[in-house]
Amino acid sequence: MVSTAHWLRMESASSTAFSFTLRRSLSTKLGEAAAATAAGSGITRRARRPSVRVSALSYRKFIQFALDETALHTHLTPSPLQESFSSMKPLDDKTEIELLSYKAPKIRLLRSLSIQGSKGLQVLDFAMFPEPEYDLPIFCANFFTAAETNIVVLDLNPLYDVIKHKGYKDKYYEGLMSLGLKYAELLPWGGKLTGESLRFFSPIVIWTRFESSQHMHDVLYSAFVDYLKAWLLLMDRGIRETDASHIIANCEAQHRYLTWRAEKDPGYQVLKRLIGETHAKNVVRSFLFDGVDSLGSKTFLDYFPEYRCEEGRVNEKRSMIGKSFATRPWNPKGEFIGNHND
Repeated sequence: MVSTAHWLRMESASSTAFSFTLRRSLSTKLGEAAAATAAGSGITRRARRPSVRVSALSYRKFIQFALDETALHTHLTPSPLQESFSSMKPLDDKTEIELLSYKAPKIRLLRSLSIQGSKGLQVLDFAMFPEPEYDLPIFCANFFTAAETNIVVLDLNPLYDVIKHKGYKDKYYEGLMSLGLKYAELLPWGGKLTGESLRFFSPIVIWTRFESSQHMHDVLYSAFVDYLKAWLLLMDRGIRETDASHIIANCEAQHRYLTWRAEKDPGYQVLKRLIGETHAKNVVRSFLFDGVDSLGSKTFLDYFPEYRCEEGRVNEKRSMIGKSFATRPWNPKGEFIGNHND
């Protein structure tokens, strides 16, 4: 199995935060409230929500909450990827791998990869990608647990670099800064993060590490719940773009994000050990980051030429900029201050 040290080096947006168990009574009330809301507002919900096997000792309750909550806001249907990636048999008999994928009117792809292995290994890679007609952020949850170590990235990944695009930052994150500040206290900054990675994160990103405890997992689940609800509200308010040039720009921005993550995802090494190199490459490129081969034709080096080696291959170094951020590089207003504290 991949070493903990490898995962402690995880610093990219492709890498990779965790609350209180959802009580059955609360779930029932949410369902009843959603039904009333749907009746009055035209919001569509599924009569039967998607389900996963839930275990108190795994990340499956995160996935179940995400499916239940999303189904209150929109109509989820299985993605075409579901048939191709519904099951994945690991090379050993001690690991469980589950892949789920759905789509919805404003969601190009909702997908989840969860791994539960021996010696406490647990992984969750959950994301929701908007249709190109919307410039919504990308919901991203990457959680890794091994023995006593937990490494977490939770964010509403911006479609456009918020350091350069202030209007986009204000549009989507100005109203979420109090949420980000709440969890920045509960889940402190996890250590050095490369400048390249920062381009794909928002001012409310949770990047943290912690030792396993029930309390910290409760906090993490709470953060997941709150961030997911925040993203779904943004989705509800999202207005479909009709300007062709804006749709093309959104499509390229999402393709750039997917291209980066497909190339730099550190989870590939775990998958390679579990299911073999060929299957691992297929899962990363065609499932986790579906769209990298269909939303655009540019290559990784087209977007990131600084990674080109003399022989034309991609440099495998984590950072070409050489700048890292040991503390949170945004102030409480969401303004980038990284140039002053790196």
